[in-house]
Parts: sequence; structure tokens; C-alpha cells
Amino acid sequence: MSTYAAPLRDMQFVLKELVDLESIARLPGCEEVSADLVDAVLEEAGKFAAGVLDPLNRAGDKIGAKWSEEGVTSVPGFKEAYGQFVEAGWAAVGGEPEFGGQGLPHVLSQQLSEMWNSANMSFCLCPMLTTGAMTAIRRHGSDALRATYVPKLVSGEWTGTMNLTEPQAGSDLSAVRTRAVPEGDHYRIKGTKIFITWGEHDMVANIVHLVLARTPDAPEGVKGISLSLSPSSWSMPMVRWVRATTSSACRSSTSSGSMAARRASWPMATTRAPSGIWWVKRTGAWSTCSP
Repeated sequence: MSTYAAPLRDMQFVLKELVDLESIARLPGCEEVSADLVDAVLEEAGKFAAGVLDPLNRAGDKIGAKWSEEGVTSVPGFKEAYGQFVEAGWAAVGGEPEFGGQGLPHVLSQQLSEMWNSANMSFCLCPMLTTGAMTAIRRHGSDALRATYVPKLVSGEWTGTMNLTEPQAGSDLSAVRTRAVPEGDHYRIKGTKIFITWGEHDMVANIVHLVLARTPDAPEGVKGISLSLSPSSWSMPMVRWVRATTSSACRSSTSSGSMAARRASWPMATTRAPSGIWWVKRTGAWSTCSP
């Protein structure tokens, strides 16, 4: 039995009376955004939140994700719900059309996110972090990186994470110690990351990790931190270019909460960009992680 009902009238009032939907509809790319379309999207999203996500919320609390040597198994029902989420196009609502998204206004996609969070926050954290990873790559990645990763993240076929926290670096990320040490024509990355929300699960074939680390000669503090991209799957041919001075750390082992810390190291090839920024290219597969 559902315990959640989306506040549709309040959301419609905000869009039509406070945000001024008519003005938004006059913006480039939003010409097809009408009051009828918004009402239909909100109504269907409310049904999905109440009928699919909310009934799974209690199972997330009582059962949770399970870890084994084969990997992390998501909460019973989450994988099927995520499949419905993607098939219905909810993952792509706010994505740009050039990458396969629906191009609906951000203010509308945020109201949908409010529904997902209210009905089942542990589930919603997965598409929420995917949106963050997608946005970072779209804004700061190379053309090759955007072409390879953004469409898959927009569609929900792949999910994304952010690997930030370390045991000694919680809210103070200037204390990050994960290292990228040059070794021949590549880097060998060593470090520990914890609390990686949805960092491992069984709902998609590839999890795209954005990870903070630093090179040996990087300055202290946040100015010495670089960001890299490390996908969990290397079974398909991809271009893996990342704007960074270093690369990433190992993925950890749960899907909707705290993570067991793990360590890893792997080779990476690099080339120098004209701007002086290092572009890092992963070579090879994930190393075996040990506790």
C-alpha cells in the first residue's frame, strides 16, 4: 500500500504562477513545453513514485543491499524498478536532445526529482548522482568523452558516481591522499575511497566513477586535487579521456549507503594537451581490489 502522494496541485501552482511557465515556454528549445504537457508529466511521475518507488522504500530499510564475492545485489525490486524508470524515459527528462535527452526544463525535472526523493530516497540517489556525473562530463570533458559517456548516462543505460571521501578526508577534501604516481608512460593509482553512494550494484552493465586524486607534485589543498573518470566495465571499446592531472581510486562495495574502503592500482596512458592540462587515458582493466 502506498503511503506517498505527490503534491501535484502545489507543483502545478509553482510552475504556472510563481515560475511563469509561459515565459519558460518562450525560451529556445522549450517551445513545445505547454501547461497540458507539464500536467501530464507530473501526473504520470506521481503515479510512478506512488505505485513503483514508494512500495519499495520499506524493503530498502528492512533488507538493504547485499554484498558477496560476486559483487553487490541491490534491494529486492530495485533492479526491476530501475528498468521501468529507464524504459519510461524518466532518466532522460532533463537531458539535452543532442545526447538523447528530452530537453524538458530543469525546473520540471527538479520537481520530478522531488517526487523520487520523497517516495524512495535510497533509490533516487542513483539517478541523482548519475545526473551529477553526466553534467560534469558534459561541461568539462573532451568531445570524445562526451560522445562516449553522456548519451549512456542520459538514457540511464549506465549510472554514475562521485568518489570523493577518504577516511581522513570527509567534508575537508583538501586532505585527499589518493595518489597518481607516474610509471613509464602511465600512472599507477593508489588510494582509498569510502562512502561512495551507489558505487557498486547489479542494475546496469557499467558504472562511471568520477574520482578525486592528486599527483606527487600537486600543491597542497584543494588546488592540488584533480578529477578523473574510471568506468567499472571495460568489455566494450571506448574512448576514455579525462581532463585531470591524475586519475582515480577503486570502486567500493554497496549501492545506497556506506562503503567498505578498498584499494587498487592500475596503469594509465597520458598525453599533454596544448592548454597544459593533462588528459588521462585508461589502459587495461580494473585491478583486483583487496580489503
